[in-house]
Parts: sequence; C-alpha cells; structure tokens
Amino acid sequence: MTSAPIHFNKTRIAPTPSGFLHVGNVLSFSITATLARKHGAKVLLRIDDLDRARVNREYLTDIFDTLRFLEIPWDEGPQDADDFEARFSQIHRMHLYNEALEQLAAGGFVFACACSRKQMSEIGSCTCSDKQIPLNTLGASWRLRTDNVATLLVKSYTGKIIQTQLLAEMENFVVKKKDSFPAYQLTSVIDDLFYGIDLIVRGEDLWASTLAQIQLAAVLDKQDFNDIVFYHHPLLLEKDGKKLSKSAGSTSIRYLRQEGKSAEDVFMLISDLCSLPEKAGNWQELGASILRHLS
Repeated sequence: MTSAPIHFNKTRIAPTPSGFLHVGNVLSFSITATLARKHGAKVLLRIDDLDRARVNREYLTDIFDTLRFLEIPWDEGPQDADDFEARFSQIHRMHLYNEALEQLAAGGFVFACACSRKQMSEIGSCTCSDKQIPLNTLGASWRLRTDNVATLLVKSYTGKIIQTQLLAEMENFVVKKKDSFPAYQLTSVIDDLFYGIDLIVRGEDLWASTLAQIQLAAVLDKQDFNDIVFYHHPLLLEKDGKKLSKSAGSTSIRYLRQEGKSAEDVFMLISDLCSLPEKAGNWQELGASILRHLS
C-alpha cells in the first residue's frame, strides 16, 4: 500500500517523435494514466521534439494515432500534429531553456566540451573540465560540473525518501548539445516545472536521468522539483534481454495494426510480455494489473 499523497496535480506522458511508438511506450502510458485516475491527477501530453535531426512528421502523427487507437486519455496538451507544432513544440519554450543555460554559465556550473564521440568511446569520459575552453566555441557542448555532488533525495511513489548519489555514467552530463540546442536533462526539468508536474512515471532505465535531473534542479535552485514524486516501472525486454527500442519494428503499434491486431490484442500481448497472471484488454486493466503484481 502506497503512503504517497492521496492527490497529485498533474503527471505526463512524454514521447519523442523519433520513431514509431512500441509496446514499451504503451506500458508506460497505461501505468501513467492509471495512476493519474487513481490520484485525481491530470495527464499532460508533452512531446519532446528538440532532437531536430531525428524528429519526423510521420512519427509525430503516429503519437496521436496510437493514443487514440488504444483509447489512452490525456487531459492537457496538443490534439494533433498541427496543434502541437503551433502551440506546444519545445521550440516555443526555448527562452526558458536558454535562461537556465545562462544561469548555469553565470554561476560557473558548466564547462565546454570538445570531445568527439570517438574520443569519448576510447577514453571513457570527458577530459575538458580543466581546459577552459570558451563556452561560445562552435561545435562544443556544455557539461554540468558534478564534482562534489551532495547526497540526492528521491521521493518515491512508495512513500520512501531514497538517499543516493549521482551515478558514474552521469558524471558531468551534457546540458547543451553541440548543435546549440538544450539537452534532454535540462529541458525535462524546465518543462516539468513549467507545467506543474508533481508525479513522474518512467521506466527503470531512466533512474540515472532522474538523479541527474534532481542534481540539475538543485544547481538551478529550483526547489519545487524536490516535491515531485517518481514512479519507476519495470521494462519490457526483447528475447535477448535487451530493452525494446523504436527500431524494433515488430513491436511498434503501427506494425501490429498493419497486421490486423486490435487494441485488445495489443494489451493482451503486453500482458503476455509482462507475464501477468491475467490478460488485460485495455489500458485500465493493464495499469491495474501492473500495479498489483509488479510494483
């Protein structure tokens, strides 16, 4: 039994239009919608579209098609691709991200990194922190200085306060990409605060991101971020034990629909993949079953 607050204000589903949505996304969306209805929270549809090299209009449309096909509800946010681009794209919030980046730069909390992917793979970590590369260097990313990180506190949905440290993989993580766009960790913090999110549901694979975002919010003195409750759910895996990816076409909802599968078929498939004792026929049943058996 959770000791989390009885009422939450708002949660969100936050897909990226860089591939067709798959059954792993549906699992996460179903849990989010179930927890929202349980705690009287609104669901925001927040689409992360600042990976401009990978954003595709077809993938954007697929988000709305999939949610409506599976009847997964949302209460706030865009109603279709045109509405999203006109009013809700992250491009419209660039001033907020840039303000945060300017604050980090002014406080000396970031350094410029000129490491290539090859260098990073060979060395294993960035070596630019002491090189004093100018922040306005073209093609350089910005990394948050994470040395001397204090203990991080995570408010868990179970009611526990988890005390932990930033994971090694997030040491000096990127807050501004080489293309000059803000990075995911920064935009996610700013967006969740902007929209008043107080419950975040995400996969276990994003635990490291949760810690990075809590650390970043502390550096930015965004105290409200400390009030957010996190629920990390189990992942759906490939047969080889690897995480499902958007490149796995056979698990995309678009592919399943083309194969003649109904919405009920999709939820039953996810039930099987989760080894649930009962078969779910809709998002309500799937979410409730996950909370009963896998929480």
